[in-house]
Amino acid sequence: MPQPEERALAVMLRTEKVLRAVELVPRGQVVAFGQLGAVVGVGARQVGQVLANHGRAVAWWRVVSASGALPAHLLPEARAHWHVEGIVLRGDGNGCRIADHGCDLDALAAAWQEAAADLDR
Repeated sequence: MPQPEERALAVMLRTEKVLRAVELVPRGQVVAFGQLGAVVGVGARQVGQVLANHGRAVAWWRVVSASGALPAHLLPEARAHWHVEGIVLRGDGNGCRIADHGCDLDALAAAWQEAAADLDR
């Protein structure tokens, strides 16, 4: 069983990995929690947890559910950012279409590999 210090270090490392990846999602594009998690090597729920706790420092509105949605309490602010970035809302107004605004996952993975080269993987 990992010691508390090891667990704390692992959480800090995971947080840094996720936030660096979010910073690499291009303006006007989105990625699903699970897609970002696959790039970083963590689960979708862990991505969501990092963003819920530390996401204000990055463009959190570029990370959405697989259906392009976000929780209702985040939508007003996300919509404002999406409007500025040219991300068009779905017909129901509760998210965006990943098919239209999804980022290039191969390019994101390559950029993340470079950006995270200094982190212990």
